[in-house]
Amino acid sequence: MTVTAADEQPRLGDAPGSSAAVTFAFGDQRSGVFATARLGLTATGASGLLMVFAGGEVAAVRAESAEAPSEDGWEAVRAAGLRTTVEEPLGAWTLRGEAEGVELDLRFTACSAAAHLEADRPAARAGGLEGYEHLCAVEGVVAVGGKRHELRCLGQRGHSWGAPDWERLSLTRTLTAWVGEDCGLSLVAARPAKARAHADELIDAMLLEGGPDVPATVVDEPRLSTTYDAEGRMRRAGLELYATPETEAARRLHGELLCGTTVDLGRLRLDASFFRWEMDGREGVGRYDIVRRT
Repeated sequence: MTVTAADEQPRLGDAPGSSAAVTFAFGDQRSGVFATARLGLTATGASGLLMVFAGGEVAAVRAESAEAPSEDGWEAVRAAGLRTTVEEPLGAWTLRGEAEGVELDLRFTACSAAAHLEADRPAARAGGLEGYEHLCAVEGVVAVGGKRHELRCLGQRGHSWGAPDWERLSLTRTLTAWVGEDCGLSLVAARPAKARAHADELIDAMLLEGGPDVPATVVDEPRLSTTYDAEGRMRRAGLELYATPETEAARRLHGELLCGTTVDLGRLRLDASFFRWEMDGREGVGRYDIVRRT
């Protein structure tokens, strides 16, 4: 299935628990500012989550629910001080937000093709979600505590939809890496409730490189290892990416924690972090989140 401009609209199904969300993330090493913003939508309401880090510390966390919008489209969704527009379908978006002395005014421009996690992929089936991601060039302003930061960095914008069943899941992972000027990785994993360990998770990964006209590369065999602290938060990670069954030499990523926090989501716990990544002799940053049942 090819992602089209029509897929930019919120996709809510009829299944119980059906939801849709758009997620933005970026990391600017020069200024030390990193952030994740998510707007969600269900048949009965909207939600928003904004997390901003500066100088290695949490600058703001804002999570709120809101009434369902009376109009269609992501432009009508307002929650947690966040709002977004689709400036060019599958090509450019804006993100604005405010929380606890933090203000964002950013433009995300796609610099890769859409990496589509199709519904029949292993992690999508287990997690109950499908969607697509774009590696993006991020430009704009973030103000933290009255200090204004002019940003020009890499990030990611994603759109997901489905009906996750947390009776059948114990955790999900989202990992992204933005390396060099034009290379990105998008990885999702889901651990079924009966699974015992990391090795039992279903993982899908895609490489986004070569520009908007080059299709994303589905990684045939992604291998992820993670080191945690005493409270189960991610500290270091390593990845081996075998692009095809015939691939003998894996592409490798090594990452370590830059900043992070934990957010209580009721029956779920979110461990959110940003990592410094090294791949193919190049450095970059990216987001590594785990959502688990409490």
